[in-house]
Amino acid sequence: MLAAIDAGSIDALFDEIPEHLQGIPQGLPEGLSEMALAREFEALAGAQPLLRCFAGAGAYAHHIPATVAELIGRGEFYSAYTPYQAEASQGTLQVIFEFQTYICRLTGMEVANASLYDGASALFEACLMALRLRPERRSILVPKHLLPNWREVLDSLLPLQNIRCIEMDVDPHRGTMQVPAQAPADAAALIIPQINALGLLEDVDALQRWAKTQGLLSIAVVQPLSLALLKEPGLWGEGGADIVVGEAQALGIPLSGGGPYCGIFACRRGMVRQMPGRLVARTRDGSGRVGYCLTLQAREQHIRRGQATSNVCTNQGLMVTAATIAMATLGARGLQEAAIQSHEKASALLSALLRFEGVERVWDGPFFNEFVLRFPKPAAQLRDALLADGILAGVPLADLGLGEAGDLLIAGTEMVTDEDIDAYCAALGRFLEH
Repeated sequence: MLAAIDAGSIDALFDEIPEHLQGIPQGLPEGLSEMALAREFEALAGAQPLLRCFAGAGAYAHHIPATVAELIGRGEFYSAYTPYQAEASQGTLQVIFEFQTYICRLTGMEVANASLYDGASALFEACLMALRLRPERRSILVPKHLLPNWREVLDSLLPLQNIRCIEMDVDPHRGTMQVPAQAPADAAALIIPQINALGLLEDVDALQRWAKTQGLLSIAVVQPLSLALLKEPGLWGEGGADIVVGEAQALGIPLSGGGPYCGIFACRRGMVRQMPGRLVARTRDGSGRVGYCLTLQAREQHIRRGQATSNVCTNQGLMVTAATIAMATLGARGLQEAAIQSHEKASALLSALLRFEGVERVWDGPFFNEFVLRFPKPAAQLRDALLADGILAGVPLADLGLGEAGDLLIAGTEMVTDEDIDAYCAALGRFLEH
């Protein structure tokens, strides 16, 4: 760097600074991470502290690198129009191509599209795609412990396509999916959640193998950050999942009161002609220069209309940009560290809460960063009481239609500190005493 700016030495670089101001300042505190520094600035500014968030159920309070907001706020990203004119949209198309590449690497799949509106609509499109690949069949096997808002999307839209949802039971002792010995004859695909709505990890290898023996396609529903630690769907069982969908919110997208979010969608290369939505390819022009373009678009609404594979002909451009910048900033090691810390913080929180009398874990299977505890008082009352202490304690499982009144679904992410856990325990102790 000195050579690049034509400075002969470090001393020459700083020779304009008065001598009495040179040197390392004394009494500086230890360095902080960006996440900790943001909290420090909020405290110094006297800002209203944010809720200590332990809620999950499909949307999570993860750290978002400061680069994300700084870059997506630039005009060329924030107000970019849909990239139909490739020669004027190379930057947008390159970002989408990079997003597709990252999703393929996370999921272990061969092809990913430019995103869909959110995870639930991506799952709906995956079900339609499965029926196009199995046109003689008219039903989808859906786990009972799919997130309820995702299930509502399927229940609202699939019957309009004359497609039935057949619910798969949950093992009451394990909290994971049960499958019958024989699949219904008209079933096209099995939806496999990893992680399920109870926070538990499924035996995805066994489920994928069962689906394959039954002639079913397997649709993986994933939390993408967890894939920095868990086996990617492309390697599940024998041959991997056929279609992968998920919600990209955990990859650099703020909670924002429920959206906008960003659905991911990936599949096998041989199925790409049936994939919904927008797909960006990298190519070379007549002069050999790298360029980006929309490809395989003949199926889309703006060309084929009634004969289209899907009426999705766009993507969540700004959210894709945010997720791509976050993944590029963190890198593979950073994503893995965020996933490890999320699991470790959730595990520490679980251990701390189980020390309270009358508190027990409902299912003891392996989990990533969410778990269900049963409290001696209604979970809804606990949640409301702890809000007064600035703590969002979790999501009552009864609100999701999946548990008893005392069951609370609790999440931990890399944002959770030891002080947060102590504050949770102190507030919980006061609640249980009264």
